[in-house]
Amino acid sequence: MDARITELEVKLAFQDDLLEALNHTVAQQQQQIDLLQAEMRLLYQQMKTLQPSQMADEADEPPPPHY
Repeated sequence: MDARITELEVKLAFQDDLLEALNHTVAQQQQQIDLLQAEMRLLYQQMKTLQPSQMADEADEPPPPHY
């Protein structure tokens, strides 16, 4: 009976470590997502403020090779 309890305690300890590692990973990923969203908002704002004259005219660009 003691062996089963010890085995369960060991499994629980490993699960606690795994859960902590997963929580850390999720927190890091959320920080990365937040940063990427902020960068996307900044790029969106920059694109909105571009004047049409600053953007390349489609007529000036050669057609893609498959045409």
